[in-house]
Amino acid sequence: MLLRFDDKPDNSSPDPPHTPLHAALARIRLLAMDVDGVLTDGTLGYSSDGSETKRFHVHDGLGLTLLAMLGVQIAWISGRINPAVERRAGELGVKHLLQGVRDKQSALEHLTQSANVSADEIGYIGDDWNDLGAFAACGFRIAVADARREVRDQADYVTDTPGGYGAVREICDAILDARAMREQILDAYLKSLRSGSTPAGSTLGRQ
Repeated sequence: MLLRFDDKPDNSSPDPPHTPLHAALARIRLLAMDVDGVLTDGTLGYSSDGSETKRFHVHDGLGLTLLAMLGVQIAWISGRINPAVERRAGELGVKHLLQGVRDKQSALEHLTQSANVSADEIGYIGDDWNDLGAFAACGFRIAVADARREVRDQADYVTDTPGGYGAVREICDAILDARAMREQILDAYLKSLRSGSTPAGSTLGRQ
């Protein structure tokens, strides 16, 4: 167990941060996460034709684009299967999309091989009991603010923001700060907008 949310240091200093929490965040080379309740607010919508709908926060999307520019791999692991998730992952250039997964621990263990990372270089964001297996297979465990109590209790980091409302962006920003790369990535992103290039393989780039 590392530091809780209340122990997070002040990032206002111009000097690069040096704390156990920042070291753990800076070590992340693969950021994996659940979809429902993390990238969305956990509610399910159905259209008149019976198809399932999802709502994603654009702040999260841009945060993931910025991490990809930093070289951090992204993985979405969902117990459900939905075309909207596949579409959003494609828009953002998410490298690893796993849907219909019941055993998230095994899925994450397999990802260490395909993504060429070690378990202690993986951060995982979850919100409910079915994410606890993934917690056992990663080095840094993250719970969104409205996660179930058991998930928050096992987390190394609990976000200030609920799932679906920018919690993922909060983590993305924290990783940029931990690597002291926030200003450099911001500059590179703004240059990509001016040049019309697409950052890190994202088809949206901006969000």
